[in-house]
Amino acid sequence: MNDQPRIRFDPHTLKTKTIGVLMGGLSGEREVSFRSGENCLRALLSKGYRAVRIDAVRDTAQRLDETGVEVAFLALHGRYGEDGTVQGLLEMMGIPYTGSGVLASALGMNKIAAKKIVRGSGLPTPDYTEIGMDEPASSAAARVEEGLGLPVMTKPVEEGSSLGVFKCGDLAQLTACVEAGRSEYGMLFAERFIPGREITVGVLERNGRAEALPILELVPKNEFYDYEAKYTEGMTEFVLPARLEPAVYAEAEQVAVAAFAAVGCRGYARVDMMVDQAGVPWFMEVNTLPGMTDTSDLPAQARAAGISYEDLVETILLTAVA
Repeated sequence: MNDQPRIRFDPHTLKTKTIGVLMGGLSGEREVSFRSGENCLRALLSKGYRAVRIDAVRDTAQRLDETGVEVAFLALHGRYGEDGTVQGLLEMMGIPYTGSGVLASALGMNKIAAKKIVRGSGLPTPDYTEIGMDEPASSAAARVEEGLGLPVMTKPVEEGSSLGVFKCGDLAQLTACVEAGRSEYGMLFAERFIPGREITVGVLERNGRAEALPILELVPKNEFYDYEAKYTEGMTEFVLPARLEPAVYAEAEQVAVAAFAAVGCRGYARVDMMVDQAGVPWFMEVNTLPGMTDTSDLPAQARAAGISYEDLVETILLTAVA
């Protein structure tokens, strides 16, 4: 499903080009994106690349043109950066870019679409119920309880960094979460709660092959790995490698790489899963432009694989395609 052909780059060729690091943007993850982007910019400069900072807001095309960007390194998160929109703009402008293409980015950003694709590929993902915008919150909550039972997780269909994600243990709480969530984030869905270990698996393309990085187990101090736990130092215990039986560990790696391929990702991504008490890894979502901050998961996984932050950024850059 990869929706663009590859072109071959090498460090020498890229060091003659202007690399635009796109960061910031218009989503609720703007500040996190700046943290990712500044790190990536410093890494590229330390490697000898001619890199410039681009705040990807509504004048992005003009900024790219004025600065003469020839290759885009995407450090955007959330809407208008991770959902295929900026990817489409870059393709119209003929600028190669890092990360997944238009279709895979759109699928990855839409959690329901990603779940449908992954389930259609034979991979396990929790049952879910879509929640429309017009249905009364109380009737939507009752329908979710009847179909999935409680507790459930309520999630925005298109949002990242666990923004708007809540665990609902009773009908009143679920009704309130539906009402508040739709008001702030739009379309929601409820997902069957899977008790167990929360893990995340980075997938990185090297030498033309997608491979799983060491699996990271997340033990948040909050009830689950929410926005605060993700981006506040000390709020999550990171266990690397994850405490999984060897057969379960291998299966989680296989599920991650298979989900990466099913959605059509390229370059790199991060696949989030829950491992239930029977040792089954359940696909939760795929992040096509995972965080690159000091506390982000992917750089930690890369370090565990012997890949420095600077080498990780360069490896991602070398996967840029037109």
